[in-house]
Amino acid sequence: MATSKAQRWGILVILIVTVVGTLGSFAVMGLSTENDAADAAKQQKIVQDYQAAYAEYQTKVDAQTKELSDKYYATFSPYASRVNTFDRDSVKTIATEDLVVGEGAEITGTTEFAAYYIGWNPKGKVFDQSIDGDSLKEPIYHSKPEQGFVGLDEGIDKASLIEGWKEGMKGMRIGGIRMITIPSDKAYGEQGSGDDIPPNTPIAFIVMAIEPPSAIATPEIPVELLQGFGG
Repeated sequence: MATSKAQRWGILVILIVTVVGTLGSFAVMGLSTENDAADAAKQQKIVQDYQAAYAEYQTKVDAQTKELSDKYYATFSPYASRVNTFDRDSVKTIATEDLVVGEGAEITGTTEFAAYYIGWNPKGKVFDQSIDGDSLKEPIYHSKPEQGFVGLDEGIDKASLIEGWKEGMKGMRIGGIRMITIPSDKAYGEQGSGDDIPPNTPIAFIVMAIEPPSAIATPEIPVELLQGFGG
């Protein structure tokens, strides 16, 4: 059946409206895509800037680590020979022995200092230490917010360390070297920590307290990145 002139005009109007609507949708989609691309480019720039800032920070930390290692390695490393087995059942309370009495400030809960360490279990197995071949690793000092770690730059009371460390280091002086034997309830308790520290295992440390190194500011994580991860 042939369509009337009025019907043909009606169909044409509908077609025009449909085409315009479709083109409008494509325009909105294109604009959205452009906005997404702009946002992605902005986010990428923020990430690159943060990566560059963190790389610069790490370079400074590495240089400082080497400088401190050159200064303290010869003094601290010989104490690795003190690592030995000990009777786990005899360790009921924290015991300390000053191997070297320092001449610096006495360590309290708020004293800023840095520390090197050697830690071992009753079998004489070293589970962690600052000695790395013929050099020393970065001492415990800088807080690392991106890792959720509070360092000794905020004092030992706030530091992310086991209770035995906090209690055992108080009273020693900066420049000193101390052996600390820690019962399990002041160490890693019933949970333990990895294969070398089973549950309910006492542990021992030799620690050296040194003057706090120059502060190196950790670059702040941009708010935009935190928001991107639901922060």
